[in-house]
Amino acid sequence: MKRFLRLLAGLALLPAACGCALALVDAVRAMPVPDDSIFPPGVVALLAGMAVFVALWTVFPKPVRAYVLGHELTHAAWGLMFGARVSDLRVRGNGGSVKLSKSNLLITLAPYFFPFYTMAVFLVAVVVRLWAGRLPCPPAWMFAVGFTWCFHFCFTVQSLMQRQPDILEYGRIFSWTLIFIINAVGVLVWITATAPLPAGGSARALGRRVVSSYRVVYDAASRCVSCVAERVGGGR
Repeated sequence: MKRFLRLLAGLALLPAACGCALALVDAVRAMPVPDDSIFPPGVVALLAGMAVFVALWTVFPKPVRAYVLGHELTHAAWGLMFGARVSDLRVRGNGGSVKLSKSNLLITLAPYFFPFYTMAVFLVAVVVRLWAGRLPCPPAWMFAVGFTWCFHFCFTVQSLMQRQPDILEYGRIFSWTLIFIINAVGVLVWITATAPLPAGGSARALGRRVVSSYRVVYDAASRCVSCVAERVGGGR
């Protein structure tokens, strides 16, 4: 029964996922672009970081141990946030584990929506900015964000294509949809903060897109119900 309810919840979240994707497109289009450039400088640095990681991912052996370490540390960090006791962290080349005194949905799925190394870059940038009064060489930080976020994205997609106990625990449809939504909202927050864009405007755009997606589904369902009712009524 729980599995069926989670499937329904995942399907119910699909319009929200679509709305989040459209809100991301809106945010990218709204980013300020200098008169002498096609793309915002931050986007260029971000894409460069992503491109470099993809090149390294294609040519060199994949840094599996680094991903496993980040994966298990993310479980541990989110477990600590929810008051769990953490022990016995193990990292191997083919997998890892960490013992937690309790778990929940967010602790279980955190490694798939929380880019551990990107957040590490962000926290270091915050410390540097507080200490120096400004963030030196912003494109370099954007490059690091693109590199680490692409690391997170590639390994997440690869993991989701396998039989992950974390994903199977809550069902693939529900887990995948929730992971996409949280990732999309996280990227939207990051774009809003670094572009910079008005936070209120991004939030309203996100809300409009999500509501609009559900309205489209509702209208389509209403038309289907009306069509079926007409056919049933006409057949009598």
